[in-house]
Amino acid sequence: MQLQRREIRPTEVSYSQALEITGFKRLVFVSGQLPQCEECILPKDFDGQCRRAWSNVQRQLEAAGMSLANLVKVTTYLSDRRLRKRNYEIRHEVLGEHAPALTVIIADLYEEGWMVEIEAIAAD
Repeated sequence: MQLQRREIRPTEVSYSQALEITGFKRLVFVSGQLPQCEECILPKDFDGQCRRAWSNVQRQLEAAGMSLANLVKVTTYLSDRRLRKRNYEIRHEVLGEHAPALTVIIADLYEEGWMVEIEAIAAD
């Protein structure tokens, strides 16, 4: 059986309010990915941090033999609600028309200076 996706949008919104998946063989749960890596310096601006966190999500998916197209659920943690619009724009740059189920949470992140953390679930 092949993976089937069905976006559920009972109202007109810009994201999938729910996503039904059937026929999947495996799920990959990606822990919260940070805006830095071992050999990298933490970007000072939100755009750099957000792109780095997405790059880290992508790296984890590729290690599992998947891509961003396999995402079925994404949770983004932002340090400040004023970052919502830019987060939305960068997410759309990264994912294009792909629309996994989505949650954005405003939170006090683990390390001072972090502005974003992204966790995800992927299926194939």
